[in-house]
Amino acid sequence: MVRIATVVGARPQFIKAAPLSRELKGTAEEYIIHTGQHYDHGMDGVFFSELDIPRPYVNLGIGSESHGVQTARMLEGIEKVVCDLRPDLILVYGDTNSTLAGALVGAKRTIPVAHVEAGLRSFDRTMPEEVNRVVTDHVSSLLFCPTNTAKHNLSQEGIEDGVHVTGDIMVDALEMFLPVARDTSSILASLDIAPKDYMLATVHRAGNTDSISNLKAIFEALTSCDNVVLPCHPRTERILKEHRMWDTVSSSITLIPPVGYLDMLVLEENARLILTDSGGMQKEAYILGVPCITMRDTTEWTETIDDGWNVLVGSDMNAIRDAVRMFKPTTKRSNVFGDGNTSKKISDIIVHEYGG
Repeated sequence: MVRIATVVGARPQFIKAAPLSRELKGTAEEYIIHTGQHYDHGMDGVFFSELDIPRPYVNLGIGSESHGVQTARMLEGIEKVVCDLRPDLILVYGDTNSTLAGALVGAKRTIPVAHVEAGLRSFDRTMPEEVNRVVTDHVSSLLFCPTNTAKHNLSQEGIEDGVHVTGDIMVDALEMFLPVARDTSSILASLDIAPKDYMLATVHRAGNTDSISNLKAIFEALTSCDNVVLPCHPRTERILKEHRMWDTVSSSITLIPPVGYLDMLVLEENARLILTDSGGMQKEAYILGVPCITMRDTTEWTETIDDGWNVLVGSDMNAIRDAVRMFKPTTKRSNVFGDGNTSKKISDIIVHEYGG
């Protein structure tokens, strides 16, 4: 039976790992290494039990540090665990520092690496996530691409071996967790908002929060709109308060603390429009059939643009306002991200390649 060390570091990675972990049961020994990259008070016993997510084998508790310090500590911690476990494969997800650290440990210890969400490219190397993606892909033995575009990106970089187009595992996760969210979340009632009667916004990318001119432009646009709900990232809140923008913003839009995954799913599904600088929310909006305005100049999810359900506006105040007024998808969504069987496809490939 194949022995797998799965490296994750943030709540979204646990959520993506959940459907694949379920598929691997009985066919693989999986040991989840949680780096502790993002400490989340919501990741308590209820989080794991309600969402049927396997508890970590170990939590390294790295916490927030600079990119270099954080990645270095992860390398050290993951390597120690891997030397004890002696896995046949290291499995990583996405594009975080935890992803990079897990992949580099595999490369240094000559353990094959499998990368879920391989081949994504924004072609913006100023984004730490882009560097993490590229390096991880170039040291991986199995590369699970969510789309044909991702496969093409890898081919352009000379990566051909071990590449598989499996669909996007987030489709599996949404099918797994959306019914739970609908049954348990009371977020709409608590905010006294009705479905399709509000816009949902998030702003947290460093490219926006580290530039006060970008942040001002974005919030000038958002405060000119009606019925905006914004779960506010702690970094965004701190900067708004430092620059004395908090009172003005909070008097014009509904600012709420960060919400859990289930509440966020309900907010996304019932919004009439999503405005975000998040990568994952662009894709979730597409899968849920909600038009998306992306407040970035580039995106790794180009399929959402090509299909006409997402538009890039950067941090331009007028472009954001115009998009809110005029953007409306005119085409049907395709199944570009797969049919919800990604986890089974990945599990079958792993067992075939390393099950012995």
